[in-house]
Amino acid sequence: MRLRVEFTTEPFDLDEAPAHAVVARDVVTGAELDAVDVGPFGNTAEGDADQVLGAVAALLRESLQAGATRVSLQVNVIGEARPGEGDAT
Repeated sequence: MRLRVEFTTEPFDLDEAPAHAVVARDVVTGAELDAVDVGPFGNTAEGDADQVLGAVAALLRESLQAGATRVSLQVNVIGEARPGEGDAT
């Protein structure tokens, strides 16, 4: 199964990216995910369910440790796994 995650971390800082936002960006860009789009007010990434869920767990843990007071996220099923990706069942 393929998933798309959309997330934001708070509090916002319009002058520079806060530490929790940088950590969240690093987690997602460092994971083996597809179609990663990191922006100032929202971020998205897609990939195999196991990879997305692993990245979400790391994102939550590490961004909260880095000072996030809220992490808002949404996970959507967007299709079946690509050939050779994850569990084909």
